[in-house]
Amino acid sequence: MAIDNETVRKVAFLSRLCVEQDKLEDTQKEFNKILAWVEELNEVNTDNVKPLVSVNDEALSLRQDNVISGQMSDAILKNAPAKEFGYFVVPKVVE
Repeated sequence: MAIDNETVRKVAFLSRLCVEQDKLEDTQKEFNKILAWVEELNEVNTDNVKPLVSVNDEALSLRQDNVISGQMSDAILKNAPAKEFGYFVVPKVVE
C-alpha cells in the first residue's frame, strides 16, 4: 500500500499536524516506510502465540473491600479553606 500526497494532506489535517508544502514529499516517504514496516510485521508467523492481556504474569494483590460508615464529613471538612452548610465553598466557575 502506498500513500500519495493527497492522503498525506488528509492524515495531516485529521491529526492536526502542520506539514509544509516543501515537506510533503519527505512526509510521504516516511509514511510509506512505516507502512512497509507494518507489512513486514504481517509476515511474522503468530499461529501458536497466545494473545497477551498484559506483559506481566504477576497477579495483582487486591485489598479487602471493607464497608465503613461514611459519616466523616466533619473530618473531611476540617481542613477546608471555606465551608458552608456541610459543603466545600469554591469560586463560581460557570456564569
